[in-house]
Amino acid sequence: MAHDIRIVTEAELRGAVALDLGTVEVIEQAFGALSDGGVVMPPVMSMELAAAHGEVDVKTAYIPGFAGFAIKVSPGFFDNPKLGLPSLNGLMILFSATTGLVQAVFLDNGYLTDLRTAAAGAVAARHLAPAQVRTAGVIGTGVQARLQARAAHLVRPFERLLIWGRDADKARACADDLADLGCDSQVVDTPADLVRESQLVITTTPARAPVIKAEWLHPGLHITAMGSDQAGKNEIDPKALIRADLYVADRATQVEHLGELRSAITAGLWDRGAPVELGDVIRERVAGREGEDAITICDLTGTGVQDTAIATHVMARLVGRDVGAVIRA
Repeated sequence: MAHDIRIVTEAELRGAVALDLGTVEVIEQAFGALSDGGVVMPPVMSMELAAAHGEVDVKTAYIPGFAGFAIKVSPGFFDNPKLGLPSLNGLMILFSATTGLVQAVFLDNGYLTDLRTAAAGAVAARHLAPAQVRTAGVIGTGVQARLQARAAHLVRPFERLLIWGRDADKARACADDLADLGCDSQVVDTPADLVRESQLVITTTPARAPVIKAEWLHPGLHITAMGSDQAGKNEIDPKALIRADLYVADRATQVEHLGELRSAITAGLWDRGAPVELGDVIRERVAGREGEDAITICDLTGTGVQDTAIATHVMARLVGRDVGAVIRA
């Protein structure tokens, strides 16, 4: 029997869903479900294509109670700008969790991935950052740097934003783009200065050597590291994970191979077993920040539950709306 499949473009998706507290709540719900059990989430299928200076990730998850599940394909080909093409693209396919039939194809070019990644940063800040954040710092100058700053501001409305990037001009452009947040946005000379003056720091780079050193950590600091999502990437000094009062993973089994924990294990520094997961903090199964002077780090490698959550959220937003093209398959 034929059934309808909705095909939605990036432009149409941008008109349907945005980075707001509703999106943050959906991603928080997904992390909570991961802690509750019953989620089926296979390991990330990840390919590094060194010859093409590219990488491809495939993620998925089934979440009990959700009407659908998504499979997300996310390529990143980093020489594309030389050809006048974007570095990132991709799509999500939403299937019925009851019948397995394709319900929608979201040709988002990475937009939904960007949203769910930024929303995860907001979830981490909500549960782990100090209650009062006057100054936030972002290391990196790309799309995710901008979105992470906006996401953090939703849950911790800071007054001052510091930005550092290897390219000062790009850092200034990033600060200009974030002027509408209404806070004092400044470019700083070094990442050490940024960390020293911030209560909340977000790293958004593809670095393969640490951009934050352990000796820079100070009481009352939270760091969300979201750049390390491939073996070989590393933004945080492995010693910092040991120095922190609490290190939290989005998914313990992923950070061991793709995240910051991989470097600490390789260096022989980590002997604490499986790290605390963000969903367990959300569900209050384990304590999060214990006191305003604590030092916390959250390692976000990106999970399939986030993709299923954002895709089902979009589908719910599209109900009753004439958005996208519908084909009968």
